[in-house]
Amino acid sequence: MLSVFNQTLITLGSVVVNLPNFRYGEEKLNPYWGPVTATINWCEEDYYLTQYCAEIVNSLTNIIFICLAIRGMRNCYKEGHDVIFFVAFMGYFVVGVGSFLFHSTLWYSMQLVDELSMIYSTSLMMWASFTHGKSLRYSIAVDPKFHQDAFGLMTVVVLFRSFYLMESNIRAVDPACVNHMWRMVAWGISVFLAGYGLWMLDNIYCGDLRGWRRSVGMPWGFFLEGHGWWHLLTGVGAYYELMYGIYLRYCLDGRQNEYRLVWKSVFSIPDVRRGVKF
Repeated sequence: MLSVFNQTLITLGSVVVNLPNFRYGEEKLNPYWGPVTATINWCEEDYYLTQYCAEIVNSLTNIIFICLAIRGMRNCYKEGHDVIFFVAFMGYFVVGVGSFLFHSTLWYSMQLVDELSMIYSTSLMMWASFTHGKSLRYSIAVDPKFHQDAFGLMTVVVLFRSFYLMESNIRAVDPACVNHMWRMVAWGISVFLAGYGLWMLDNIYCGDLRGWRRSVGMPWGFFLEGHGWWHLLTGVGAYYELMYGIYLRYCLDGRQNEYRLVWKSVFSIPDVRRGVKF
């Protein structure tokens, strides 16, 4: 697999290396935010462009969380969705801001904002999925793998609980509605998993990728930042999950004739709106 991956990079590099580019700089010795205190770091090199931002690509790709969170909150306010989903989108917004600050500073405090906001936002969706009244409490661990595993486990639990509710309560009543939700959520999960896969490749082949980024220069090397792709793709996938949760709640309440899940194609962003046909 390693040789195939390297050959692919060589082929792409031979095309890209002759394009106009800017050379990667050396790490700045006196970063504005002080020494790195985070317990985890990523494959993107630190402070290679400016002393004011540790990881440019990993920081800026969080803009998708912020933009989609604003879109989601606006949809919740405009269409009168349950308050829990508005709060969930607020949490989604905090995830984007927290991750931006973490990758900009590489401070441990910002690392906790990034990791714990993902857990707390997912706990809101878990609360919504299991309907009423369960409060969930989570511990803080120094090892970031704990937070990553907790986030992954909670996401899986929320999805499978939602699938069970959808099939057991709605399939017999409105199979077309269920099929439409399945198509959308399947695409959302696929986008999410694609982001996860690129992040794993970023971790496994970090040394090779860093070499290739410096070979092709900026901005072309930015496209080889796997963790940046993780932000973009999981941001979209998480938005899909939130919209799926909103519409599922209406279907469970028997209100699918009042609200519709608007998702026209894999190239569009879904919304839940009053009184429109899907």
